[in-house]
Amino acid sequence: MTTAYVNRIATAVPEHEVHTTFVRFARTLLDERKRKVFDRMADRAQITHRWSWLKPAEVPEGPSIDEAGLFARGNFPSTAERMRQYEGAAPALAEKAVRGLGLDDAALKSITHVIVTTCTGLSAPGLDLELVERCGLNPSVERTVVGFMGCYAGINALKLARHIVRSDPKARVLLLSLELCTLHLQETDDLEQVLSFLVFGDGAAASLVTADPVGAALERFRAVLVPDTGNLITWHIREMGFDMFLSGQVPGAVGQGLKLMSDEILEGRKPEEIDLWAVHPGGRSVLDAVEGALALPQGALWASRDVLDRFGNMSSATVMFVLKQLIESGQKGLGCAMAFGPGLTAETMLFRTA
Repeated sequence: MTTAYVNRIATAVPEHEVHTTFVRFARTLLDERKRKVFDRMADRAQITHRWSWLKPAEVPEGPSIDEAGLFARGNFPSTAERMRQYEGAAPALAEKAVRGLGLDDAALKSITHVIVTTCTGLSAPGLDLELVERCGLNPSVERTVVGFMGCYAGINALKLARHIVRSDPKARVLLLSLELCTLHLQETDDLEQVLSFLVFGDGAAASLVTADPVGAALERFRAVLVPDTGNLITWHIREMGFDMFLSGQVPGAVGQGLKLMSDEILEGRKPEEIDLWAVHPGGRSVLDAVEGALALPQGALWASRDVLDRFGNMSSATVMFVLKQLIESGQKGLGCAMAFGPGLTAETMLFRTA
């Protein structure tokens, strides 16, 4: 059976750094009691930078969080307006990520399949066709969009690419995971919802999956559904954008699920037999929960913590940022990737550096 490899990964973020701006804005939404809790959580978040398509206002405590006044206090944009902004900002970021792969025109023309994951914007024609036009792909390239699956969709895209390459060893699959999470900032005094937006940023990752034995071999995938946790992560389209709910119980549920199912995920191996860990950094507490549940040594999640610090949580693109770090580090051996999302679901993958 043909082995599929992720040969290379390129990442891209928008130009505006917004973490401090967003933290300052969020504080103004809360009363004194909630603000103390928020400040404590912000200090412990282990995030230094997040990036956004939105150009922040110089004084986020003022009438609007952004310079253009789109997110003005008391008048945040409708879902329709947010989708217009997505249609304007997403294609350029997508092209930036794909160009980062360093493929010449001939290599781009040789792409046989395109897979796009996104859960922060919807439009048609979409990013798949934008890439055909902007990057000079073959107009007859096979296209698939994996929509609204959340943070674990990047793993699902790799799974689909593996199926394609195993069925057609000549296939050359271009993956794009792109999210504009900051597009869905909400004006609310609900502490749990404000805390959920403490971690999210924007970003895109492009990757090439083929049968060429370069990069990392995609060995096995497994989805794990944690029972009785369906209400802990939700993502709904509402009148004023996409409404995210991320319960504070998520880290505990992730940890408990991994304790029960690690044998299944690792195919009977012990965690110490895994050389590389590519864990989606849903937040500092999620990484702590994974580390504790699997009794991982300090530093095992270095790539995940580095991505969290420099970019925050970019939903489906984030685990690809982590994989890129590991592949480019030169570390060798067997790896385990995992990402978490609505369900509560853990999508996992075993991989081996080539």
